[in-house]
Amino acid sequence: MLSLHVRNQPQLALKTLNDRRLRIFGPFVVFVVGTLFFRLNWYFEEPLSTVLRSDLIALGAGYICWNLARWVVLSLQNRYPGLASTRRRLQWMALLLPVLVNIAWIIRRVGHMAFNGLDTFWAPLPEYTYALGIQLFYHAVYFVIYEVSYVMQAWQQTYERNEGLKKDKLQHQLDRLKSQINPHFLFNSLNILSSLIYEDPRKAEDVVDEISIVYRYLLRVNDGELTTLGAELQFIQSYFHLLQTRYGVGLDLQIRVEAEKRDFKLPALTLQLLLENAVKHNVMMPDRPLKIVIETQGQSLLVRNNLQRKNTPVLSNKVGLTNIATKYRLLGKGDVSIQEIDGQFIVTLPLLANQPELIVRS
Repeated sequence: MLSLHVRNQPQLALKTLNDRRLRIFGPFVVFVVGTLFFRLNWYFEEPLSTVLRSDLIALGAGYICWNLARWVVLSLQNRYPGLASTRRRLQWMALLLPVLVNIAWIIRRVGHMAFNGLDTFWAPLPEYTYALGIQLFYHAVYFVIYEVSYVMQAWQQTYERNEGLKKDKLQHQLDRLKSQINPHFLFNSLNILSSLIYEDPRKAEDVVDEISIVYRYLLRVNDGELTTLGAELQFIQSYFHLLQTRYGVGLDLQIRVEAEKRDFKLPALTLQLLLENAVKHNVMMPDRPLKIVIETQGQSLLVRNNLQRKNTPVLSNKVGLTNIATKYRLLGKGDVSIQEIDGQFIVTLPLLANQPELIVRS
């Protein structure tokens, strides 16, 4: 069994920030900036050995805290990805910030204790408060660096995805316009009509009527992206009649659609594309007819045909099936399933409710 599912495009995974150099030089730069802002006068008040020892402890703690804060931010980004979750991530960062700040203070005090003895772990409340304020500054910098880079990447991804959807929509509109003014189809229709004028004038009149219905629908379908299933089936019967005039009993169409489902919607010209795809790729003979079935199944519409592929390869860029998948992706409604099961080619389409209706009048 061959199975292919065409789904709405999910949000792409963002690349992990390549921050190797940032992790090496970042803590040192932040330490220097923090020293210039908060501890510059201390260099002139304490002995050089005390200053160097304190700086060594502070710098080592800075590298540890940088990587700890980095792990927290990346974990939140993995758990709550994308621009839509930015507020949730910021809320968690605000909640975790006091915890990280106190961990940073403990790391530094442990370093001082290692150099100066056990009695140096505790510090007066003013010194503790001042140290927490400095750590708040450092950790805010850590968070901003990683969160801003993530948000910029997510924004760029969203922008590129939206631009891709716009291009898809323009391409879809162009392809639909091509199908509406299809010289090849019109040429074949006129050839059929020409051959019938003398052979069977009454049948020629019927063909003219069907051509009129088909092209009237193709013109009016410009008014919207969606149409009702009932309108689409009405159109497809006229379209099939033209195909059958050409292929005769080698082509058979069966419609098994529940009456209550005819008010549901689907993208316009979907059935025409599927019939055209089936006719293009399969052999049609009186003793081996191509049987196409359109039927409803729950909230879905199934279009299936027996597989009897042509011996000679058919040049195809799969525009028809791609167009259908693109339409549903643009609408953001459901998945399109394409399967080959037991000699049957089956396309399953979601039927849409509560969508704007395209009214087609005869």
